[in-house]
Amino acid sequence: VQLQASGGGMVQAGGSLRLSCIGSGRMWSNYAMGWYRQAPGKEREFVATISMTGGTTRYADSVKDRFVISRDNAKNAVYLQLNSLKPEDTAVYYCAADIRGPEIFYTTTPDYWGRGTQVTVSS
Repeated sequence: VQLQASGGGMVQAGGSLRLSCIGSGRMWSNYAMGWYRQAPGKEREFVATISMTGGTTRYADSVKDRFVISRDNAKNAVYLQLNSLKPEDTAVYYCAADIRGPEIFYTTTPDYWGRGTQVTVSS
């Protein structure tokens, strides 16, 4: 599985962005997907995950009620809608995939990673 994230950019606090992650490879729907982020000088942290069918999602407390993860298996895509952005959301955002299920994303480390996309939120 190869993953390519896009959609990052610079936005003012309170604004929105939509990140996309497109995957290559077969059986996309067999993989749970997720997003992580890493801010300068900080550890990488879990942001959100979605199950294979999209029926289950989970978010980090810091983004709950502001970010929305979704997927379109017909397009081999997963999305992260970022709303009500804050300066502390500034980070490189990475998408990831794992066949073992969404719980992998907040308990251990998923197997497949894409390159990140930079999100910068100004105050």
